[in-house]
Amino acid sequence: MHHLDLQVIERALKWANQGLTVWLCTVLKTFGSAPREPGAMLVACSTGDYLGSLSGGCVEEDFIARLQKGEFNEPVQRVRYGGDAGSANIRLPCGGRLEVLVERLAPNTENLTHLEVMHATLLGRQPLTRCITLDGSGKRFNPSNNTEPTVTFDTDSVNIRIGPALRLIIAGISSVSAPCALFAQTLGFEVIVCDPRDEPRQNFAVAGVEVQAVLPSVFIASGGCHANTAVVALTHDPRIDDLAMIEAVRTEAFYIGVMGSQQTSQQRAERLLRSGGLTESQVARIAMPIGLNLGSKTPAEIALAVMADIARLSRGKERHAL
Repeated sequence: MHHLDLQVIERALKWANQGLTVWLCTVLKTFGSAPREPGAMLVACSTGDYLGSLSGGCVEEDFIARLQKGEFNEPVQRVRYGGDAGSANIRLPCGGRLEVLVERLAPNTENLTHLEVMHATLLGRQPLTRCITLDGSGKRFNPSNNTEPTVTFDTDSVNIRIGPALRLIIAGISSVSAPCALFAQTLGFEVIVCDPRDEPRQNFAVAGVEVQAVLPSVFIASGGCHANTAVVALTHDPRIDDLAMIEAVRTEAFYIGVMGSQQTSQQRAERLLRSGGLTESQVARIAMPIGLNLGSKTPAEIALAVMADIARLSRGKERHAL
């Protein structure tokens, strides 16, 4: 899940706790070049305010306009966009098509509890599947895992997997850290920067990024990683980078990488095996040198290579398949 989806559920809870009915929209299917993937969410209330994204603009505007006209009063509806028969009269600029599940959630105890569980799941470590009956008769949560498809259907219901929001832990502040954080935010990651040094923290200013005044290894060891976490060490300082790697390989993080040349990386691998107490399989989990080989030189280019590699792995793509 993207960090934006966590913000969507937090806004839904805020509105519901204020006594407002909310409409939770989830992308179910996409065809062609649809801008967002299945599972993407948007929440709206009757005032016309909304948070999240389904398409990048045109679908959202149509949905809000129809909502304010009094449509979407059923507990559950499926809406298609893209110009085919039975679809809303909206043509996506990208030429794609999508199908959206619209849930009308009155501010009652059942719906508040459901939103609270969704919120806890996006903040937690284990995924769940939301099972929503298409006739609006009920919804429940089932156990899940990260290998299941995000959305599946059967005759009477839709199953939507939700799980921890994508997180990037940046171990240490360097010239690459800020552009890396900015790229990650754009890609929908929650970004946490860890550095115990005062001066680098004072000079680091990226809005919306959480900065922790601790050693990255301490933050990671305290439970900072889940299965949707990427950990990158960017300082060239073994006292920060090596310790972060030693802790990161003991977690469920899906991507672990450290910056350095081929020679530096070889030396680091030998050091982690010799004095870091790591096994060869643990060292093999670490991407070093970090990122895709784009011939990067500048901090922004290095950050692009790092986030491209993380995006590759989060999509399940092998390097040779690119």
